[in-house]
Amino acid sequence: MTYGPIDFIALEFKGNKFRGDILPELFELVNKEIIRIIDMVVILKDQDGEVTVLEMKELDPETISIFDPLHVAVTSIITRQDIDALAEQLENNSTAGAMLIENLWAVKTKEAMLAADGRLVMFERIPHDVVVEALADIAVLASSAG
Repeated sequence: MTYGPIDFIALEFKGNKFRGDILPELFELVNKEIIRIIDMVVILKDQDGEVTVLEMKELDPETISIFDPLHVAVTSIITRQDIDALAEQLENNSTAGAMLIENLWAVKTKEAMLAADGRLVMFERIPHDVVVEALADIAVLASSAG
């Protein structure tokens, strides 16, 4: 089986106020088979810095039903080390959702490259901050040249 690139994404919601605003967008990406959510963990950090971790299978039935349209595989690939490292970065009184997301959009392209006897020589994800900085540098250069 061919897999697309897999990303680890963690989103923090301050004040433990996850309202679910992002869920419709995730539902759409999953329904259109652009992404597949392989694993998902909810991490709560209270006012005193105490951490509670909830894996999908540990959520109450009502909460699980909210996330059902995501079809999370619940693979437990997100490790305790991942969770601990993430929890250290969270502010007190916050909630984080950690997800492993497979980029399904890339699978057909990858399969076509393999069928053509192509060999992936390099693949790097450029961080958003680096792209923004490079574009700002280019804009400065363009304005000083013109």
